[in-house]
Amino acid sequence: MWLARGKYVLGRLLHGVPIIFAIVIVNFFLIRLAPGDAAQVLAGEAGAASEQYMQQIRAQFGLDQPLYQQFFNYMKNILMFDMGYSFRHGRDVADLIFERLGATALLMVASMIISVGFGVLLGAIAAMKGRSVVGIAIMVFAIVSYATPLFWVGLMFIIVFSLNLGWFPTSGIITIGAGYEGWRYVLDVAHHLVLPAVTLSFFYMALYTRLMRASMLETLRMDFVNMAKAKGLHKGKIVRRHGLRNAILPVLTMAGVQVSGMLGGSVIVESVFGWPGLGLLAYESLFARDLNLLLGIFFLSSIMVVVTNAVVDLLYTLVDPRIELRRSSHG
Repeated sequence: MWLARGKYVLGRLLHGVPIIFAIVIVNFFLIRLAPGDAAQVLAGEAGAASEQYMQQIRAQFGLDQPLYQQFFNYMKNILMFDMGYSFRHGRDVADLIFERLGATALLMVASMIISVGFGVLLGAIAAMKGRSVVGIAIMVFAIVSYATPLFWVGLMFIIVFSLNLGWFPTSGIITIGAGYEGWRYVLDVAHHLVLPAVTLSFFYMALYTRLMRASMLETLRMDFVNMAKAKGLHKGKIVRRHGLRNAILPVLTMAGVQVSGMLGGSVIVESVFGWPGLGLLAYESLFARDLNLLLGIFFLSSIMVVVTNAVVDLLYTLVDPRIELRRSSHG
């Protein structure tokens, strides 16, 4: 069974390869539509914006070549997993990205756990409580959370929990100069992670709460649930065994789809909290016109989305094995 699941995930990853290359091509030409280039940024910073100086910079970074030649060079490098050189940082793009990848992955995983976990829990409670005070309060909270911008949530969290109460740090991933090691270092990172992770999960938690409530209500009206009630099973047992397991499938689907949205949200959250991840790096590279670095981040992000969707498909088969049987029978 596990071998079959592994083959299925591998197949999904292989199907994602053409999608990744399509995204790479679109991103390359889309970014080139924006005005300005690295030469203009560097010339402006150096205070020497003569045409000769800018031509030297363009020649140094290959920006003087025709667009089609730049594209072929870029695609050739991508096939060799060479994402180019960052003129802003004076380093290889791959080194910069993998240096920041851990921070973004940590933020996204923590946010996903919070949003899916609490979204499923609150949605199930709202479905069980119906139009009671608790059910209505949960749905009001979900609607308000869904409509609130992430940057405003982050700023309010900083004002309340960092500046006024002093419970959490305002920015960064570690306490600078503390020199923590071992478990003290882990706890310090976790302490800095709380506010950014909760902020990023705020919108998605509201989305999953509403989706889980609707899915749960639909599942509890199905015939197999009515049969379980007729057999005299306890209500809590029916919800755990039959309701949650079937109602959670749409939430898993949405979680896989929302990975790309969460990557976009991380740009805002990392900028607000100074979290040293890919989102903040993308924000900085955009204004510096560091196109190689920006394209490298987009390339890695597309890979992360494809891999996450393959993992979600695997979780589907774990939650409901019948899905795998249906796929096998149609294969």
